Amino acid sequence: MKKQQSIAEIQEILNRTDKSKLPEIHISVLRNIMIEPIIPYLRYYALDMGFNAHVVCGEYDNVYQEAVGGNEVLFNKNAECIIVFMKLDTLSWGLSRNFNQYNQEQIQGEVARVQDYIKSVLMGIRKQTDAMILWHSFETPTNPSLGIWDSQTEDGQLNIVGVLNSFLRKILKDTSNAYFVDLNLCLARVGIAGFYDSRYWHIGRAPYAREGLREIALEDFKFIRPLKGKNKKCLALDCDNTLWGGIIGEDGLEGIKLGKTHPGSPYYEFQQEIVNLYHRGVIIAMCSKNNEHDVWEVFRRHPYMVLKEEHIATAQINWNDKAANLRQIALDLNIGIDSIVFMDDSEFEINLVREMLPEVKAIHLPHNRAVEYRDILSRCGLFDTLTVSEEDKNRGVMYKAESVRKKLLTEATDMISYYKSLEMLLEIRFANEFSIPRIAQQTQKTNQFNLTTRRYNEADIREFTINSDSDVISLKLIDRFGDSGIVGTCILRYEDKKAIIDTLLLSCRVLGRGVEDAFIIQALKLAKKRGCESVIGEYYATRKNAQVESFYSKYGFQELSDGNNKADKSFIYDLMKGAGTEPDFFKQIDSEI
Repeated sequence: MKKQQSIAEIQEILNRTDKSKLPEIHISVLRNIMIEPIIPYLRYYALDMGFNAHVVCGEYDNVYQEAVGGNEVLFNKNAECIIVFMKLDTLSWGLSRNFNQYNQEQIQGEVARVQDYIKSVLMGIRKQTDAMILWHSFETPTNPSLGIWDSQTEDGQLNIVGVLNSFLRKILKDTSNAYFVDLNLCLARVGIAGFYDSRYWHIGRAPYAREGLREIALEDFKFIRPLKGKNKKCLALDCDNTLWGGIIGEDGLEGIKLGKTHPGSPYYEFQQEIVNLYHRGVIIAMCSKNNEHDVWEVFRRHPYMVLKEEHIATAQINWNDKAANLRQIALDLNIGIDSIVFMDDSEFEINLVREMLPEVKAIHLPHNRAVEYRDILSRCGLFDTLTVSEEDKNRGVMYKAESVRKKLLTEATDMISYYKSLEMLLEIRFANEFSIPRIAQQTQKTNQFNLTTRRYNEADIREFTINSDSDVISLKLIDRFGDSGIVGTCILRYEDKKAIIDTLLLSCRVLGRGVEDAFIIQALKLAKKRGCESVIGEYYATRKNAQVESFYSKYGFQELSDGNNKADKSFIYDLMKGAGTEPDFFKQIDSEI
């Protein structure tokens, strides 16, 4: 684990780093407190993500005027994230600092006023921009007005702040691309002494200490990272002194430290957190210099192994260098190398990976601080997503099945025979309440087979589905090895007699099975059914999606020489010549189109 940099060190990193070639992210801040000291932390976490952040703050305690009255500087076309700091001390001194002098009628009146204020500000922001909104919660009072009695009654300050937070959470949930950022989590992790600085609050209405500002910025980027498709997919783990204490090859099965009591309990709890991530859809891989037989013996025989063999999607357990093994893990899983987080107790191995594979997020776990392993993993936020779907919960099983398919491929004599042997069933469905969370997540996470890389949240997808000028279809794949879940998304927008493919993407784990052949034909059939005469396909180049640059050409689209002002390439398909026929190697294609 890297030493946490001071603000001076962070500023020095920001100053010396050439950010001119990095993609930009524009962040606007509305606030009723002085919050400028958070800007270096926001820029630092953006830089760590590979972006050059431009942060602009609105005027102090001018939130209502800027949101409702309008502000072209804050809400310009480039704004991607709007961060709102609305501290209760400034918004309602009565509820925050003068609570005991209010009767219940006055309290309820003030609550209603604050709620109306929040609603007006939120509506004002959304009228000006579709950017992500991150609205920070009201902090729970650490010394409530009624003392210990406060937590015993529904009339106390604690409950009232809870009511306001519940209102805020609900109204944000009902608003497209808006999220509730719980500052109480930040406060709990840092502690009150490190979170607040009373001196600066009284001097300049700046309530948060440096450590608190850092934690808040880190929490904000747990939301911003998936917005930009930068969250990680795979956790690759060392074994000795990482999953258990000691070295299996030297200490033996009975000698390693692993159990529910000290000294094995830190490793037991660390494994429990790994399994929690597995059930959230994170792919788990092993990357260990070890004898393979010894490692699997621990998995199969040790009574306190929480992490099981069934949780491991792929493993590289050998004596090769770990950079090479991580490359192989990426190949086995068909994911980008930058989708991997690697954890190891060896500083040498971590530095090797950082040097040879800078795209991998390498995290050092000092073996003399095993008690911190679980917190390091749970706190990093690298795997956070804006939604968790049913497919996420089953992803580990899906990747295990994929390894069996790859073995079958090596034994096949030709590709058509291989495809037929899979006995593939495709289900093409219009988006519904069940599939919308997964579809939104696919737009946020899919990078390789993604023609436009537009990122949408659930509210955006829902809007496409109810709009008569657009359709959203999903593709589900099942074969004899298992259900891969929803693996493809296509969004069509209709203008006059044309259909524009707004989004076309496929999960990397199903590439190479001809699924894309059937999916594009289904999209063309849908466009024809809607009365379109042509289909426009766009390609926006990114560092990761070069493999689909010629995708449309393969299916009979003609490249437009003039294109449009935004897409790198544009293509047109004449529906007068028909939509084509799906390959015959699928066992069944069940389509609602």
